[in-house]
Amino acid sequence: MIGFHRPPPKPSSCELCGRTLSALTRHHLIPRARHGKKRNRRLFDRDEVHSRILWICRPCHDHLHEVLSEKEMEVDYHSREALLAHPVIHRFVSWIASKPEGFKPTGRSTKR
Repeated sequence: MIGFHRPPPKPSSCELCGRTLSALTRHHLIPRARHGKKRNRRLFDRDEVHSRILWICRPCHDHLHEVLSEKEMEVDYHSREALLAHPVIHRFVSWIASKPEGFKPTGRSTKR
């Protein structure tokens, strides 16, 4: 079907922290708001832009969006490896990995 892009299959654990959770969210490695930008059209084919997705838990997802702008995600952090190489994200993911399902961090992280 033209125009339909299937996300990767949903795993049983968060693709950043590794916790096994029943509820995972889709994180677009190339933010949806930036799909139509010339840079993305030049670097990635249409299917790749729509299917580059990580299944992650809500705390990891919220943290990514607290730390990085959509432009930063598009340019420098459009892979799992790049996200985990960011020191603030790596520290958070390492910290939350041992927390139980349903754990909700309190407070806000600082950007960078």
